[in-house]
Amino acid sequence: MKISATIITFNEERNIARVIESLRCADEIIVLDSGSTDRTIEIAENLGARVIEGDWPGYARQKNLAAEKAENDWILSLDADEALSESLEAEIWHIKKTGAEFDAYTMPRLANYLGKWIHHSGWHPDRKVRMYDRTKAEWIGEFVHESVKVTGSVGHLEGNLLHFTCDTLSEHLKTMDRYTTLAAQQIVWEKRKITWFKLVFEPPWTFFRTYFLKLGFLDGIEGLAIANMAALYNFLKYAKAKYMGGD
Repeated sequence: MKISATIITFNEERNIARVIESLRCADEIIVLDSGSTDRTIEIAENLGARVIEGDWPGYARQKNLAAEKAENDWILSLDADEALSESLEAEIWHIKKTGAEFDAYTMPRLANYLGKWIHHSGWHPDRKVRMYDRTKAEWIGEFVHESVKVTGSVGHLEGNLLHFTCDTLSEHLKTMDRYTTLAAQQIVWEKRKITWFKLVFEPPWTFFRTYFLKLGFLDGIEGLAIANMAALYNFLKYAKAKYMGGD
């Protein structure tokens, strides 16, 4: 069983070495870059990755395109700010040796936020399908929050996929601005109703759910920041959609 690892990038010189160096279990590493102006391409090539440059068609389409460029049907798709933990890598090595029992595999994702590993706040285990047979699965999603749709069986790995998110609150706010715009475009595209109830009550409910029901308070000051940011995210996506002409 051979595996092709795929990574989509744009100006990821800060992260690209870490993710590539964690992919020792991959038989090839493909980096699909969409116009980086920093050292992303240079670093990736120096570490042995096959770099392909192209335009940006959107998250799901870009990840499917990267999978199409692979030499093998089994795809291990990671974002540039992620990396395999040693335990997850060991599980994948085992599957390579014994053969896959399923058509795709989920893996829990553990996030590092403001320098701290987050174990609550709805951020963990945050299971994602990231290893799959491309003949049985594909990425879907028009604008944001892309995911893998599997037409076969799905197994579950236990080792963590490490996710290195934001180092500062300023970085989080900048990322949130981009993603809430994409989320708003998704809302308008789906012609979803934007009510005053959503604008007024969903943000505080999101804070309450994240901080209390999902035990965000156990994550310390970082959990408080996550809960507040989640509330702001929900307000911004609906407000932006409203200004974009949504109903």
